[in-house]
Amino acid sequence: MTEHTVYNGLLLGWLALAVVTFAALFFVTAPYGRHARRGWGPSVGNRLGWVLMEAAAPLTFAVCAWLGNGLTTTTLVLLILWETHYLHRAFLYPFSLRGEARHMPLSIVAFGLLFNLMNGYLNGRYIFTFSGGYADSWLTDPRFIIGGVLFVTGFVLNRRADLILRSLRRPGESGYKVPDDWCYRWVSCPNYLGEMVIWVGWALATWSLPGLLFAFWTVANLLPRARANHRWYREHFPDYPPGRKALLPGIW
Repeated sequence: MTEHTVYNGLLLGWLALAVVTFAALFFVTAPYGRHARRGWGPSVGNRLGWVLMEAAAPLTFAVCAWLGNGLTTTTLVLLILWETHYLHRAFLYPFSLRGEARHMPLSIVAFGLLFNLMNGYLNGRYIFTFSGGYADSWLTDPRFIIGGVLFVTGFVLNRRADLILRSLRRPGESGYKVPDDWCYRWVSCPNYLGEMVIWVGWALATWSLPGLLFAFWTVANLLPRARANHRWYREHFPDYPPGRKALLPGIW
């Protein structure tokens, strides 16, 4: 059995798990952040938890690049895009969190670690080995250009939304407040929307099944959570803007 055979099996299994997870998350909200609750076993600090989960993605992707068939200009650009996002997510974002120290269950950390290992391997191994290479001419292909623009747009949207949430708390404050600036005027979770746009852009820029599967996983994870966050805001803030949607302005 070759690695390529195992790889294709992992893709199918990962797709099946994404479908099951998507359905399950409409009924069970992952117990971290505002939805933290007892009964999910041992926990760790949220900053350590974020680092443990997210660091797997940039490290695995970098190893795949090192073991691959050599870098082209195109694969170098893809490497930079991936690492820019995940190095920030793993080593900068967790330490920008304000408020009292919170915890997340080790079970959530373990699943997040698996998620990032799998996505790092499936995407990295394809791009740097199984794809057969991306020619430099791919940089001028409309799919790459549109995908790259979406990736950067989603990254900016995600970062700006996170910074607005962070600014709601002064150092040492805890608790939640209602954001009403920028995209929060129209949707409850523009940070999640930005994350989805990032990986839809990645799927286009790589024009790959692993990229498409990652985009689907992102939607499967964040769409139900956006719904849960939106409901939470409405339950805890009676004056929450009635016209604000969960994720898509004016739609849902």
